[in-house]
Amino acid sequence: MAHLELTALLVREYQPAIDFFVRALDFELVADEPSLTTDGRPKRWVVVRPKGAGAGAGLLLARADGETQMALVGQQFGGRVGLFLRVDDFEAAYARMRTHAVAFLSTPRTEPYGTVAVFRDCEGNHWDLLGPAT
Repeated sequence: MAHLELTALLVREYQPAIDFFVRALDFELVADEPSLTTDGRPKRWVVVRPKGAGAGAGLLLARADGETQMALVGQQFGGRVGLFLRVDDFEAAYARMRTHAVAFLSTPRTEPYGTVAVFRDCEGNHWDLLGPAT
């Protein structure tokens, strides 16, 4: 059996991204360890994931390395929604995120698959916040 364990998300700096995911999105910090690039330069192995997600569904927060990667920070999905955060309690998550000044690009709306609102993460990538279907 196979599963998708991590998705790399380019960030400018580690700490602001960690703060955003842990505080605003209520993720857990799973790993923050020193590591090395393939050519021996220092970096960190930083993994966050939604609380209760188990061993899967994590994000590897990868600090952009070089001009090409820096240009892609916040644009990994070409301006489209590229990540989808499903929550059990949409109203509580929405309120917490607004308290932490998360930028919502749409107001909540009801769709057949649940309540949804589009937001930007700390780097500008677009996400759907998804609540249960009614």
